[in-house]
Amino acid sequence: MVIAKAWALKKHFDGFPKTSDFDLKKIELPDLKDGGEQKLLLASVFLSVDPYMRPYSRRVMKEGDIMIGTQVARVVESKNPAFAVGAFVVCDRGWRTHFISDGKDLQLLPSSWPESLPKSLALGTIGMPGLTAYFGLLEICKMKPGETVLVNAAAGAVGSVVGQLAKIGGCRVVGCAGSDDKVAYLKTLGFDEAFNYKTVKSLDEALRKASPDGYDCFFDNVGGEFASVAINQMKKYGRIAVCGAISQYNDSVPQKGPYVQIPMIFKELRMEGFIVSRWSNRREEGLNALLKWVMEGKVKYHEQVTEGFENMPMAFIGMLKGENIGKAVVKV
Repeated sequence: MVIAKAWALKKHFDGFPKTSDFDLKKIELPDLKDGGEQKLLLASVFLSVDPYMRPYSRRVMKEGDIMIGTQVARVVESKNPAFAVGAFVVCDRGWRTHFISDGKDLQLLPSSWPESLPKSLALGTIGMPGLTAYFGLLEICKMKPGETVLVNAAAGAVGSVVGQLAKIGGCRVVGCAGSDDKVAYLKTLGFDEAFNYKTVKSLDEALRKASPDGYDCFFDNVGGEFASVAINQMKKYGRIAVCGAISQYNDSVPQKGPYVQIPMIFKELRMEGFIVSRWSNRREEGLNALLKWVMEGKVKYHEQVTEGFENMPMAFIGMLKGENIGKAVVKV
């Protein structure tokens, strides 16, 4: 018999999440039985903390539910021939150390995954954040060689991949981040221009200096004031991929305007929000491309690894505060 640990949402977040909003529970798991639905016992190895968890917790969770989220897990016991003991999978089973599955919700790591690569990358650069960058650029921004791409939160799990994929696609890339260390990291990734939005005197001037001719594509992870300023510097027929709005997730009182209609009309812009699951039927295509680029050294990665399942809430809160460079993960 296995006793699993799980983090539950004790209280819906009011403003910024607090450690007291979470509750650590113990769950007794039943033994596996032959012929039944419950044919696999898995142990989480790495767990993801992501910005989407903040708004989605209010939309899809009740107080007392296990926190939503994705993990890389290892098969500990198997009565399903499709999953060997020791195999690694990616799944969305929330913040828990162990769980039982019928296998239908599990995605095996690609067979071409090399031993030299951390399996935690399946939660980041070669996982949902990487796919978000891939499909957002290709399908929403429809970037073309020679264009200028702007990305904010550029040192994060999605933004850092956006910039590198745009460079692979022959674009000029401008990124912004919230610390000098993050800006230095963006330079190592090959960004053409990068700046610290917290220290510039004027965001408008900083964007104009980085690309005096404006921007063809804007990959927006932040929303709020940044997006309001950036939209006025788009080129005619520019494309804006609305991926996230992290500047607004923790607001107790919703932000108000400015409004986008006038620049949208006169510049004839296209702005589209998206969720990466739209391209779930092309998941393998995206993962194979990302894995190939990582192996070739064309896409670099950085992970902020927190040790210990008991530190999940702190890792989540730290990520929302922007303490991580690259992908934030927790090692069980």
